[in-house]
Amino acid sequence: MSVESFPSQAIPIDRIKYNDQGLVPAIVQDDLDGTVLMMAWMNQESLHKTLETGETWFWSRSRSQLWHKGETSGHLQKVRSLRYDCDSDALLIGVEQIGDIACHTGERSCFHQVEGTITAPPADMLSQVYEVICDRRDRPTPESYTCKLLADGDNKILKKVGEETAEVVMACKDDNPESIASEVADLFYHTLVALAYHGVPLKEVYRQLQQRRR
Repeated sequence: MSVESFPSQAIPIDRIKYNDQGLVPAIVQDDLDGTVLMMAWMNQESLHKTLETGETWFWSRSRSQLWHKGETSGHLQKVRSLRYDCDSDALLIGVEQIGDIACHTGERSCFHQVEGTITAPPADMLSQVYEVICDRRDRPTPESYTCKLLADGDNKILKKVGEETAEVVMACKDDNPESIASEVADLFYHTLVALAYHGVPLKEVYRQLQQRRR
């Protein structure tokens, strides 16, 4: 991993405070949409290996040994960022999750259950809306506006994108913050419908923005 994508030499690891067992909790999240993928423990050796390899390594308390995330399954985690909290006793690791599966159950996130029901883990709001749109695309229901829009095809979707773009322009010209926010929300929604219709993952848009930010 390049220094540009993950400046591991800039992490002041001597500041990390370990508990009495020599461990520190590490929360792993998707670097693009913020989804919390898992929580595991690190010791000093696994943290060093994570920094050296650019992939996550943890300490297994049950087996008393290091483990390389994804070594068996192929669902590796490429480290994109590493932060520690204000007390220096917890880590937050941003990763690119290979295969988009972090949980041993085959789910994207270990935090996929709500009162015993399997559901999509929370991400940023655009990602959540996009997932709903994709669900409507794949499992259409007659009463859904999204389903009707998708059924009408590209021309209808693009017409709506054009209309909403014009309404954003007019709201900005009127300098009305509430109206601007509402019209931009409409534009975002219809743009997400266009992405789903053409099978373009929202993450690809995020990757483009991430690359431009760098």
